[in-house]
Amino acid sequence: MRLKTSLLKEPKHILFIPHKELVSCVGWTTADELYSCSEDHQILKWNLLSSETSLLVKLQEDIYPIDLHWFPKTVGGKKQAQAEIFVLTSTDGKFHLTSKTGRIEKSVEAHKGAVLAGRWNYDGTALITAGEDGQIKIWSKSGMLRSTLAQQGSPVYSVAWGPDSDRILYTSGRQLVIKPLQPSAKVIQWKAHDGVILKVDWNSVNDLILSGGEDCKYKVWDSYGRLLYASSSHDYPVTSLSWAPDGEVFAVGSFNTLRLCDKTGWSYALEKPNTGSVFSLAWSADGTQLAGACGNGHVIFAHVVEQHWEWKSFVITLTKRRTMQVRNVVNDAVDVLEFRDRVIKASLAHGHLVVTTSLQCYVYNSRNWNTPLIFDLKEGTVSLILQAEKHFLLVDGAGLYMFSYEGRLISSPKSPGMRTDILNTQSVSVSNDTIAIRDKSDEKVVFLFDALTGKALGDGKPLTHKLEVVEIALDHCGPASERKIALIDKNRDLYLTSVRHLGREHKICKIGNMVHTMAWNDAANILCGIQDNQFTVWYYPNAVFTDKELLPKTLYMKDGSEFSRAPHILSYVGTKVTVRQGDGSLVYSSVSPYPALLHEYSTSVRWEDALRLCRFAKDQSLWACLAGMAMASRELTTAEVAYTAIGEVPRVQYINFIKDQPSKDSSLAHMLLFSGQVQEAEATLLQAGLIYQAIQVNMDLSNWERALELAVKHKTHVDTVLAYRETFLQTFGRKETNKRFLHFAEGVEVDWQKIQAKIEMELSKEREKAANASVRSSLASRQ
Repeated sequence: MRLKTSLLKEPKHILFIPHKELVSCVGWTTADELYSCSEDHQILKWNLLSSETSLLVKLQEDIYPIDLHWFPKTVGGKKQAQAEIFVLTSTDGKFHLTSKTGRIEKSVEAHKGAVLAGRWNYDGTALITAGEDGQIKIWSKSGMLRSTLAQQGSPVYSVAWGPDSDRILYTSGRQLVIKPLQPSAKVIQWKAHDGVILKVDWNSVNDLILSGGEDCKYKVWDSYGRLLYASSSHDYPVTSLSWAPDGEVFAVGSFNTLRLCDKTGWSYALEKPNTGSVFSLAWSADGTQLAGACGNGHVIFAHVVEQHWEWKSFVITLTKRRTMQVRNVVNDAVDVLEFRDRVIKASLAHGHLVVTTSLQCYVYNSRNWNTPLIFDLKEGTVSLILQAEKHFLLVDGAGLYMFSYEGRLISSPKSPGMRTDILNTQSVSVSNDTIAIRDKSDEKVVFLFDALTGKALGDGKPLTHKLEVVEIALDHCGPASERKIALIDKNRDLYLTSVRHLGREHKICKIGNMVHTMAWNDAANILCGIQDNQFTVWYYPNAVFTDKELLPKTLYMKDGSEFSRAPHILSYVGTKVTVRQGDGSLVYSSVSPYPALLHEYSTSVRWEDALRLCRFAKDQSLWACLAGMAMASRELTTAEVAYTAIGEVPRVQYINFIKDQPSKDSSLAHMLLFSGQVQEAEATLLQAGLIYQAIQVNMDLSNWERALELAVKHKTHVDTVLAYRETFLQTFGRKETNKRFLHFAEGVEVDWQKIQAKIEMELSKEREKAANASVRSSLASRQ
């Protein structure tokens, strides 16, 4: 990826002489129109479609502009009524609310000395100004003073709003300060640079902070003030920097230098235009173009090209704004894709390329690059494309839209208060049947929607975790009823839970810790991640629901020292895992093909083939996976062989005990017990009328209170519970202290012979019932 730059000092259609002095600030009105302000008191309008530049207005001689910021055009996809004004700050201590025609609607005395920065918040309800006098003030959108937020002895060179407009980031010499708007909330302040900090920016999508200063470095921070990246010291002070709207890249400007960087800090490209210092950078709303205000009177324009997308044998490159090149590396076949408008977003996965321009969406099948399916988009720039095998999700400022690859709108899930403009790949996940979205206002909450209807799943209650969730990912394979979601929380612990839970509480199981990044395989429910300093693959993560102790045996781990600092998994397709390292380089890691094959055999009930594969591979982790899969499918014979292969003798004995159960209901209950599902096992036995067996299960687990409760409720086997309780206490040399047991012991006589006879009768009844049921079913099958 790089920036293709052009300097428009001499436009094609010269209607006047362009800026003669330093250009101090720039701002986009639309994706193709820009305003620039200069110390020559002129505001110019640049039209990129016609390459025309015109003088909008000549300001009064005493107004030297410093900063320009347009009123937000849309909030939550809805157009703002007051969108046609911008704030212009100047050296005379005033800010000017200016209309699109260049008419100053209102000038407000704001600071003593220059007003160095002026920024609207995300919904346009407030304006913040920072001054040379060290004051930071908040104003209403009509220019009325609301409050003075801070006062300090040194000038505030730059200021930025937090993602929810509830916090302010500003510079204080070499320090950065995050100040919440609530008076009692804690202020975060830290030394960020070795020189005066000149520019800051805070992105609402990724919640990351940028800073640059006179120490010639730029740095990336999280919102707690933790350093994520620090550049080396460059030749000149960093005079400007700006996040792209989607938070994936940012631009940095200094003397004769323009740099495009990834959100993790490493540099994609470096341009050396003849600009002087770049004092201000502004991205267009669609994130495809960048404009810079230059010290020598130029305005520099740049657009992002040479983005790459990879899937299996295809490599796709954005060669020009409206052109893509598709290359199949297997046979070196090349196709060129042309678009009517410039490309804004693209995604390549599951055999389809989805490209959005400003007005249309193109869907290509990887088997045929000549005839795309094209449909028109509603208003709003697409900020995110996510693909599943059968559908894809488009996200813009107004909402989320699930489309089929035939271009049919399937659903549009909605949730109250959801801000779609700040969603990214970490906070949204899609599969063929489910959409998961992490809530921005409460990051412990994950909303789950049915992809086909757009309605909330189950009883409509979201999934709530005990800590803030950092990243979510849905698995792609298997039936909708077994859909699982993996999530990484703030402590970097990895959890797995079922999406459809049928009225029960979500059972969230921890499967890893210190996990920094993860991805599901595209063809099997295998999860990979970088855990602490190791590359880990969970061959069968669902083992945590059938046999927790089996999970560590189903892992593949290898030393992750080959990955440098802060690696990020981009994709896991087939057997290839693609990892982006902290320095921007791509590293590929290979995973064994056998686990995916085992998943395939398990889902298609080919247990003999699965056993043959494990015997051939001679891999303990495969046997462990097979044991878990067989138990989940209640295939006891295969499970017995697999558990024997990994030396789990107690489990083999228990499986034989399950096989010897007199009825199917008892077998099912004991299989549920095997997986630790005690309540479900008890409910199964009670439903089948096997009261004694339900009591016995609770006694075996020392749930004495529950065993007595069941015996009393069903008026049977109270003496049995008391007898076994007495034996249990005698073993440990203890006396009965439970009032309930003492109460029943007074009125019930314990006779072991009667108890044994009753138990035998219960078991023979169960055998008889099971035998009658099997006879009935065989007669029915003959008829």
